[in-house]
Amino acid sequence: MSNQTNISFYRILLCVLLFSLNQVAKAQNAPTVNSILEGTVADEATNQPLEGANIAIEGVTNQTTTDAKGHFELRTGQKFPYNIIITFIGYERKVILANGSPVHVKLTPAKSQLDDVVVVGYGTQRRSDVVGSIAKINAGEVNKIPVASFDAQIQGKAAGLQVITNSGVPGESVFLRLRGTTSINSSSDPLYIIDGVFLNNTSLQTTNLGGRNSSPLADINPADIESIELLKDASATAIYGSRGANGVVIVTTKKGNYGSKTKVDINVSNGWVEADKSVLPDLISGPEAATLVNEYWMNSGQAAQSPFRPVSQGGLGAPEEQQTYDRLAFLLRKGYIQDYNIGIQGGSNNSRYYLGAGYTDQDAFFKVIGFNRASIKFNFDQQLSKKIKIGLTNSISRSYRNQARLGDGPQGRLWGSAITGSTYSPTHDASGALIGLENTYSLVDNYDVNTVSLRYVGSAFAEFNILEGLKFRSSISTDYNLYDEYQYWNSGTSIGSAVNGKAIESVTQNNAWINEQVLTYNKKINAHNITVLLGNTLQSNTLKYTYAEGNGFANANYKLISSAASTLASDRWTRHTIASYFGRIGYSFEDKYFAEASFRSDASSKFGKNNRRGYFPAIGASWRIKKENFLSDVSWISDLKLRASYGITGNQAGIDDFAARGLWSGGSPYADVSGTPLAGIGPLQLGNDDLRWEKTAQTSLGLDASFFRDRLSITFDVYNKYTSDLLLQRPVPASSGFSVYWANVGEVSNKGYELTINSTNIRNENFNWTTSFNISGNRNRIEKLPTQITQYTRDWVILKEGYSLNSFWLYEQLRVDPQTGNPVFDGQDENGVVTAEDRKILHNFYPRFYGGLTNSIRFRQFDLGALFSFQYGSYALNLQRFFLERNPGTGANATLLKRWQKPGDITDVPRLTSAGYNYTLDQNSRYLEDASFLRLKQLSAGYSLPKSLVEKARLNNVRLYFVAANLFILTKYTGDPETSVTSNPNAQGLGGFGTPPQPRSFQFGLNVTF
Repeated sequence: MSNQTNISFYRILLCVLLFSLNQVAKAQNAPTVNSILEGTVADEATNQPLEGANIAIEGVTNQTTTDAKGHFELRTGQKFPYNIIITFIGYERKVILANGSPVHVKLTPAKSQLDDVVVVGYGTQRRSDVVGSIAKINAGEVNKIPVASFDAQIQGKAAGLQVITNSGVPGESVFLRLRGTTSINSSSDPLYIIDGVFLNNTSLQTTNLGGRNSSPLADINPADIESIELLKDASATAIYGSRGANGVVIVTTKKGNYGSKTKVDINVSNGWVEADKSVLPDLISGPEAATLVNEYWMNSGQAAQSPFRPVSQGGLGAPEEQQTYDRLAFLLRKGYIQDYNIGIQGGSNNSRYYLGAGYTDQDAFFKVIGFNRASIKFNFDQQLSKKIKIGLTNSISRSYRNQARLGDGPQGRLWGSAITGSTYSPTHDASGALIGLENTYSLVDNYDVNTVSLRYVGSAFAEFNILEGLKFRSSISTDYNLYDEYQYWNSGTSIGSAVNGKAIESVTQNNAWINEQVLTYNKKINAHNITVLLGNTLQSNTLKYTYAEGNGFANANYKLISSAASTLASDRWTRHTIASYFGRIGYSFEDKYFAEASFRSDASSKFGKNNRRGYFPAIGASWRIKKENFLSDVSWISDLKLRASYGITGNQAGIDDFAARGLWSGGSPYADVSGTPLAGIGPLQLGNDDLRWEKTAQTSLGLDASFFRDRLSITFDVYNKYTSDLLLQRPVPASSGFSVYWANVGEVSNKGYELTINSTNIRNENFNWTTSFNISGNRNRIEKLPTQITQYTRDWVILKEGYSLNSFWLYEQLRVDPQTGNPVFDGQDENGVVTAEDRKILHNFYPRFYGGLTNSIRFRQFDLGALFSFQYGSYALNLQRFFLERNPGTGANATLLKRWQKPGDITDVPRLTSAGYNYTLDQNSRYLEDASFLRLKQLSAGYSLPKSLVEKARLNNVRLYFVAANLFILTKYTGDPETSVTSNPNAQGLGGFGTPPQPRSFQFGLNVTF
């Protein structure tokens, strides 16, 4: 999009915003009210008020919701009498005649949760009409977990959803998969859609943080979210074509209600985070570390080189004489967390609005590092007439990160310096001066690595009711992100000392826009219901990157690059576009038989000219068996439904915007005959005009059932996903002048199951207890791959035909010889020699099953909730142990205390020595650990003040609450089994070295509505 077009679009958006604000003012100041209806809504059995029940006037747009006391007030221009419709999730719909007198409605629990409404692609449907696999998450259940992004909050909340939090740094990316990993090189992340806007979830980070990436989703305030829908099977996702291969996450934010008075919701919470000592590195004391070092040199036949000789001989003295210098204890802190949010929502007869503002500030549990975000959200819909409706969504945020260099990457590793420093080595000399440039104390004092992200996500739409049942909607939306990274390393750090200070700044701009037109038609003829949807999409994504570096500064007070003695700069620009057409037709008969077919065609500029367009069809059907006569009298079965679907979706994420094109680069300097510098050009990339889409075909079968008046409900799914035409770089002969080119090679499959069980265990006027349990299993397999691929340093991870992605390629240590203390490996010959042929594939990162368990209890004004997440059968290579055991002189793990020391010792930790394979064979299975775990993810308790006190203060609800996260974990893994040394999705399971674990957190909060 040109700059002129950009300017025009933002002018239009500004005009719409100003117009909408004017309409809000009119709606609040001068509504036309001919009648006011008041009433209450409560549960029929318990008489408990139902907060959030929807009250609407039949045939018009007026609607409102009940407050915490179940009370509502409906203001309308329509005169009495009229019918009102009362609905609430999990309850049967009720229609009553309003004549002006207060109404007191009692709702009956629904016979089936299939009457709930869920968000689907380009619309909503009753769950009973849905043929695809869709899971819904109520954001209010998880948004108090103190993590920066909402994707990290939903761990354990839905079947088929795998979420792994890779580190304890707030604002970092998480590993999230829906029904497995479908690709090797391309992204397997789902598509994120927020209020119809396709959200960028690819990190714009360019700073080298040791393999870590920031999360773009952290720019979104979870407090603004109403619900999250997960679209998992092809029937649900194929309408998004090339964007739906990895599932779709649809985020719906708060909107307000027509015909409702203003509601204000204020939430304030404060608390702290601290280290979970059970998953911290288990470091040893100074004397213990010195003993290990001394033993290491003696066993290596080099006792004279041990530093622990008498001081008179230039040594440090005996091991037992050493002190302990605990750098990790110095780095840890009790970090402060605070969160403030206000939401204002309401509406008139013809408009509705939501205005939200929030600020969150989260310290890491170790010094210097932190994250904060300020955000404003404004949603507005205006019914201009019976036929025309307009609306807009706006979200503006500023996120600040003081970032940490982690993993086993570059210098300046704050966490790594604290665990790799020898505990017997002093941090300061006799004069009090710091020793060394990678000293933890020095880094804490001189650390300056930060990022500012400015983000706008918004859309504007117009909707026209052309005829009865025929509706046209046009929208334009944008996701703009300005990502500014800055580093300054003074001469007191190892990075800055070599050049007398180094400053780096990079600015990345990502501008995505999308224009959609959607035509929908709904027609009901007797028992037949037909829905038709047609649409087209135009979208573009432009990324611009500018880099500047300065070296050599007069002193640490000068940090601007313009103050450096020498500077250099570079920039980059790239863009891709997509043009799409899509359609869907649905049919149902007697609310018993349902069928749906969809088709999407996408053309992307990323692919070769021969295959730019991809075609993605899907078909699904369902049968509501409970509606059949033979089950109508079976009272204990509330509902029963079968689903089946098949479809194809595509993927283009993860490849360069110009991956299919032959490219030339400029900037190669040379001088002409006069000596004038010129820039030459040369070949950069080999093109491939036949490059085409990755495609994933998926078959899915599902069952939805509920029993005993919906007290127990079960959802069960099985699926088979097969991905072909994987996008990979293939090697070419060096004689071609290139090393690789993009091609379609390889196939991957995922097969799995999902089970969700919801139950109401106890339900009466004073006590309510509900449980939700989900469990999923997925088997991943590389079906075809011409050449095996190894991943990450030392080739620990391998991709090989016939095995899972993220498989470990290691030498299998069988035992430690009790007589010699040397390790014994599978395949070792009689001389004790192992070769590359002895390496084997042992386990992989993916668990055999995973899921979550949620319990919610309410007793009078008290409430209690607990969320557990778990996984079983996952393995991780513990790189923390690997690096801390192989050289006891640079930090030492407590596992070395179990080492072999004398003949007859039974242990799996070999004799300390530099000889042989004891600690020199990098790919040793000894470091491969079971990463299964059960974690108490969230524990919450609340107390709502009695209504009598609240009403005196003219408030709707006052709730005091406490939330704790990550209280405990049960695992065999030595450390945090979720941490990973890198954010690279193809190298997951490389656990934890230089990466802080997840912290414990504790918050106290106050929620007030009026």
